[in-house]
Amino acid sequence: MNRQEIYNWLSQEAYWCKGIPFEIFNPTFNNSFCIGALTDGKQIAYARLITDYTTFGYLADVYVTEEHRGKGISKKMMQLLFDLDWVKGLRRIMLATRDAHGLYEQFGFGPCKYPDRIMEISRPNIYTPAP
Repeated sequence: MNRQEIYNWLSQEAYWCKGIPFEIFNPTFNNSFCIGALTDGKQIAYARLITDYTTFGYLADVYVTEEHRGKGISKKMMQLLFDLDWVKGLRRIMLATRDAHGLYEQFGFGPCKYPDRIMEISRPNIYTPAP
């Protein structure tokens, strides 16, 4: 995979981490199970599973570049990921999405069974420099 192209897309295009510094992105790549798609050596899609490889996974940073959307690439990546034996054995896999619910529902995702048990610390502007 092309780490620099992935970083460029995430830091410039992704609504969830626009502006992320490379020093933050790089360890996320190194410490996750990453999958992607390339065409003629160009990175056109990417996803990473943050996981302990035994019980839990959090699907993050899923994207397909604009010119390659609508061709089934994200669906194929999800099929490949969820067909892995160790992924099939994870007790819980979570994700957050603004607009791809239909894709993820095809792979068994749905609303949290017990949303009252889920908590978060949200810092959406953490990568934005202070004025």
